[in-house]
Amino acid sequence: MSKRLLGHTFSLLNVDYVKLNEKWDYGNVISPYFRIYYIDEGEGLVLSNTEKIKLEEGFLYIIPSFTLCHLRCDAYLSQYFLHFFEESPVGLSLFEYNRKVIKMPALETDIANFKRLLEINPGRGINRSDNPKIYEKTIYYKSYQELNNIVSDSTYLETQGIILQLISRFLSSKQFKNKNPAPIPSKILDAISYIQLNLTSNLTVDYLAKRANLHQDYFSRIFLQFTGERPLTYIHVKRIERAQYLITTTNLSYIEIAEETGFENVSYFSKIFKKVTSLTPGQYKQQNLLKCDAITALECRS
Repeated sequence: MSKRLLGHTFSLLNVDYVKLNEKWDYGNVISPYFRIYYIDEGEGLVLSNTEKIKLEEGFLYIIPSFTLCHLRCDAYLSQYFLHFFEESPVGLSLFEYNRKVIKMPALETDIANFKRLLEINPGRGINRSDNPKIYEKTIYYKSYQELNNIVSDSTYLETQGIILQLISRFLSSKQFKNKNPAPIPSKILDAISYIQLNLTSNLTVDYLAKRANLHQDYFSRIFLQFTGERPLTYIHVKRIERAQYLITTTNLSYIEIAEETGFENVSYFSKIFKKVTSLTPGQYKQQNLLKCDAITALECRS
């Protein structure tokens, strides 16, 4: 394990302290980098298609890369935030099997680490907008990452050390599931990342195989070997996961959701939705409404 960890590097993207209000309300966020938050005042929410996590004072949170979520503040929230890319020598993320938000009480050392990151990396906030759809563009990634090449060696190493300390806090959490599977080949990981970021595109197995410079049959076999699913099945599952999220958190019509998730028509969308979930989109929506009513009733009693 130690050798594998020593091969990982983490590239700083952004770090800042911000005060947010109800305008911080962004759905369908899926980023190729990690987020770590420390909340020092106020409240907010991170919503996914499987859970609702409250952002509250005194807690530390990590949102792994490629974790689909909705970020929201209903009134006021102040937070320290850190965005960073992860690079692995074997192409396997430390959080490959832990793609859920992890929450834990913050320590004094965590707060000191955030303040120190800000001190040695000034001007690394997001000045354009707090909307991920605006600042999450390749041109912005490159400009932010280029700043890592001009800092001093001591700043670079200290930044790496602080990021490692913050990550280690979550690796020791009971919520973190420690597994040691065989490393997934980089070409398969690249295909997985491409699928997750391009669900609205016309994704075909032939195209993914050509991107990986592999024969289609061989690509399908190794994709199945390392993910447990055929490429087309994996694409369908990821599209339906996003559709479930949109049904739960938005008022979009089924036609709009089909378009947002890369299906050519509602009929095909409904067919695949039922195949994956065993429910029609309408049944799934009704099921979630009943859950919300039950949760509301419990909250009223408490």
